[in-house]
Amino acid sequence: MRVSRRKALSSVLALGAATALLAGRVRSERASPPADRIRPPGALAEAAFLGACVRCGLCVRACPYDVLRLADLGEPVQAGTPYFVARDHACRMCDDIPCVPACPTGALDRSLVDVRKARMGVADLSDSRRCLSYTGAAYCHSCFQACPLKGEAIRMQQGRTDAGGLIRPVVDPDRCTGCGLCEQACLLEGDAAITVRAAHAVGA
Repeated sequence: MRVSRRKALSSVLALGAATALLAGRVRSERASPPADRIRPPGALAEAAFLGACVRCGLCVRACPYDVLRLADLGEPVQAGTPYFVARDHACRMCDDIPCVPACPTGALDRSLVDVRKARMGVADLSDSRRCLSYTGAAYCHSCFQACPLKGEAIRMQQGRTDAGGLIRPVVDPDRCTGCGLCEQACLLEGDAAITVRAAHAVGA
């Protein structure tokens, strides 16, 4: 059965429109991935990372804790790229950083050999009015206890807060790795009081 020229032209136009839509979506994703989608340790600056990553999934397979995942089509992250969401599954800060040597293209920088020097993002007491210690509702230091660099990246600062508490967590952004263990450990239901913004969202 011969396909009419009109049908053929229609199909070409539809394919062109779909391609343009997909290209626009990819450009948008490259420009502004969500701040809670954190790249693996050692990830290059976002533009360089997206250029080097071949979406092979080897870093995801290398993660012993199933923290990393590959973005699917329709997610607000470029399809096939690895990321994690700290509130769901934080980076466990493996001493040998197995995801880094698994990367075949250098999208994850092999010069990172000390996971304490990773800069995946930065934690911040983003919703102090919900923090149990800040408001004085309870003495909570779950974020401090979860931090692998406790006393360095996070410390508990004494002193009355403007919400009536007597102590609060304070983050040193220069020492924070962005692993998200503090956010995952926050005892609140739903969103945490302390959250991690991915490096691409803070210009790190």
